[in-house]
Amino acid sequence: MKIVVIGGTGLIGSKLVQKLRADGHDPLAASPATGVDIITGQGLSEALAGAQVVVDVSNAPNWGDAEVMDFFRTSARNIASAETAAGIGHHVALSVVGTDRLQGSGYFRAKLAQEETIKAAAIPSTILRATQFFEFIGRIADESTEGNTVRLPSALMQPVAADDVAAALARVAEGEPVNGIVELAGPEPIRMDELARRLLSATHDARQVTADVHARYFGAEVNDQSLTPGDNPRIGPTRFAEWLSKSAA
Repeated sequence: MKIVVIGGTGLIGSKLVQKLRADGHDPLAASPATGVDIITGQGLSEALAGAQVVVDVSNAPNWGDAEVMDFFRTSARNIASAETAAGIGHHVALSVVGTDRLQGSGYFRAKLAQEETIKAAAIPSTILRATQFFEFIGRIADESTEGNTVRLPSALMQPVAADDVAAALARVAEGEPVNGIVELAGPEPIRMDELARRLLSATHDARQVTADVHARYFGAEVNDQSLTPGDNPRIGPTRFAEWLSKSAA
């Protein structure tokens, strides 16, 4: 199949393109770097010509409340319109486990708006909600740093490797639309402060991690249910310790 990967030059997108090509498909990486702009629509119709599946793994360049909402709403509408014109049979989108529970965050309000736009469109679809990537833990720590201290809630997470996200997206893209949500998580729940502590220790970062019940996750209050999957999620095989040993090396 010709499968268009929107955001195909980013972390997840580039891995997905490689996986789809290895599986014998004809993936096309669509991003501003390849002349496709999902906000203006430039190059979008040309990219989708002859495709059977579209996978959207794009992310907003600016996470301000108004900017991120505009990005996800506008891009979802533009993609749906172009898909309808091109006769796309399956739209796959990458979202986040807990999106509907994290509405205190402008980012997650925008992700929910994106999901709702996808569901309202006429294109058969599958939304893969993944937990936080191992590769994202460093950004979480940076966003929560005050001086030499990283203040994070001790809420449980069940993070997943980016490679496992790309593999799961490939399986979804190769399958039939479910017209609903599929969840993906890593193999083990770990507390957020512990994840950051282990990452900083492995990378010889001198910052100190403190568990703070009042700390927020990108503007939202979280508990042990906020960032963990529901019943019967798909499970990526890579454990944090395995990923961390390779990443630190």
